[in-house]
Amino acid sequence: MDLLLVEDKDSFRRLLTQALEGSAWSVRAVADPQEALRALEAAPSHVLVTDLRLPGMSGLELIRRARRLHPTLRVVLMSAFGEPRDIVEAMRLGAEDFLPKPFDLDVFLTLLERLRALVGAPPPDPAEPWIAHSASMQVLDQALRRAAGTELPVLFLGEQGAGKGRCARRLHTLRHPGAPYLSLAAATLGPEGPDPGLLKLVQGGSLYLAGLEHLAPEAVAPLVRAMDAAGTGFHWMAGLDSGAVMSPDLAQRLGSLELQVPPLRERREDLLALAKALLERGARLEGRPAPWLERPAERQLLDHGWPGNVRELEALLVRTLALSDGPAIRAFPDLELGCSELMSLPWPERGPLDAMVRAASRLAEAHLLRRALAQADGDLPRAAEGLGLTLRSLAQRLRDHGIPLEDRGSPVSRKAP
Repeated sequence: MDLLLVEDKDSFRRLLTQALEGSAWSVRAVADPQEALRALEAAPSHVLVTDLRLPGMSGLELIRRARRLHPTLRVVLMSAFGEPRDIVEAMRLGAEDFLPKPFDLDVFLTLLERLRALVGAPPPDPAEPWIAHSASMQVLDQALRRAAGTELPVLFLGEQGAGKGRCARRLHTLRHPGAPYLSLAAATLGPEGPDPGLLKLVQGGSLYLAGLEHLAPEAVAPLVRAMDAAGTGFHWMAGLDSGAVMSPDLAQRLGSLELQVPPLRERREDLLALAKALLERGARLEGRPAPWLERPAERQLLDHGWPGNVRELEALLVRTLALSDGPAIRAFPDLELGCSELMSLPWPERGPLDAMVRAASRLAEAHLLRRALAQADGDLPRAAEGLGLTLRSLAQRLRDHGIPLEDRGSPVSRKAP
């Protein structure tokens, strides 16, 4: 994983760099904040560690600009002169922690190990909409709260697009918010089983196996061995499409607690509230006010059959939000996924042309991945074949763009990667 270190004292910069030699971190160390920004424009980093007092720019301003370039960047601020107001401002800007100088190197390395887990297995967004007005969703919500008090593995059953991955994230947040959370597409597992390095990252958190119906037969035995390994130290969860069958060995380990996720057509009481929450979330990511739904649009949503469930609703709202800039949505021109051939991209952050082109290219790649997954109806193997990628390559690209694997095909987020 990549770490950018910004420290203007040569001796201390060398000390921290040497402390990370031979570790899992690939370190770029600079003394000048402007050089740090140029480095981030050239290639993103997973973690930024910066001093507060720097030549020509404060560490706080560097954090502000760096997170504009890369909103998911993890940040640590360090200083021998940190005032409480500086620490508060750093946390407001998204810093993970503050290290008062001088600090013990073991404390520094322990903090980075925690950040490494959170970078590799980031916890779910606590602001992700969770709507449970309908009777069926209230039953599920109560079941999730009961499950949160247990150590049992949980299997989520439901139709494609119903929100099994969303339920897994909800359960994780109820159990231990802020802990590492990892989603693995079952289709990407091979005869060697889950990567031990990934399993190490998720210690103390949760691992969700998405699309268990796509698990290859040769991957069953190694997965079972991984689940039986002593001291796994995390919770197992999985999603299985309705009507699919899993092997008896996996059923013994994942079938202790099965929770049924209702299709959207059976939770009409949730539909409008869910649509409005998703619109607000998408508009917030674009930095614009959320449009409201006029009565004709509400009637369209309520009258539609939603064969694609929540995934179809998300796709419709994202497409509508991209193609409209008014304060209200009067009607939806259609409710067929993928009927529009237009690609709408937000403008990248202003800067040098080459940097903007790279940013736009990443945005376009994310849209193409989501569109391919949607056209494959969430079937990862079919989407990978259509894109000319291996399953593992597709899974890695999804992770690089922050597209949850458990939402196979959901284009809900238009946030810049």
